Amino acid sequence: MNMSLPVSLSPTTAALDVEQSLDIESASGAKTLVIACGALARELIAVIRLNGLIHLSVTCLPAIWHNTPDKITEGVRAKIIANREQYERILCLYGDCGTGGTLDAMLKEEGVERIDGNHCYAFFAGLPEFDAMMEEEIGSFFLTDYLARFFDRLIIDGLKLDIHPELRDMIFGHYKRIVYLAQTDDAELRVAAQRAADRLGLELVVRYTGYGNLIPFLNKAS
Repeated sequence: MNMSLPVSLSPTTAALDVEQSLDIESASGAKTLVIACGALARELIAVIRLNGLIHLSVTCLPAIWHNTPDKITEGVRAKIIANREQYERILCLYGDCGTGGTLDAMLKEEGVERIDGNHCYAFFAGLPEFDAMMEEEIGSFFLTDYLARFFDRLIIDGLKLDIHPELRDMIFGHYKRIVYLAQTDDAELRVAAQRAADRLGLELVVRYTGYGNLIPFLNKAS
């Protein structure tokens, strides 16, 4: 899927499917490429549009790769190699995301900067704020707008909890609450987050973060 920025996306088209990749080329002849997780596509496009960062191009890898994180490092490397000659600068919008440090090691080799934080929860909430939430309750399971939207597909279906309901307590038994880190003030997503908490038998806490550290990170490319 190729588009030109600035782009106006409907809620349907902006919610990238978990198995899709996405390429968005800037209409202005961008000099910077952002390689991102597909779970961040909607928020990334919103930040670019709201802040007029139309000099950026974006390429997203499938969000479903979080279930197979061994694919992430080499997938990102392939994007770097394929685009190095076209762009003056490449940024990586991923956390470690279960790669066990291999992503950071590869990015260091390739000279590509990654946003600070081991996962999107940290860079949405802010690193000190995320650490404080974990100190407050270590048994916290986090949702973002994306995860609230795709909870059934990624968690219920992905972990086969409908087929094997006994797995719920095995996997989530040590959690005490769901913390929904909301990027937008969306009533439907709050309902979805509450439904997710109910399905896991957990308390719901909602914290509004907005786009967190995405904005200052992307502004580095200005």
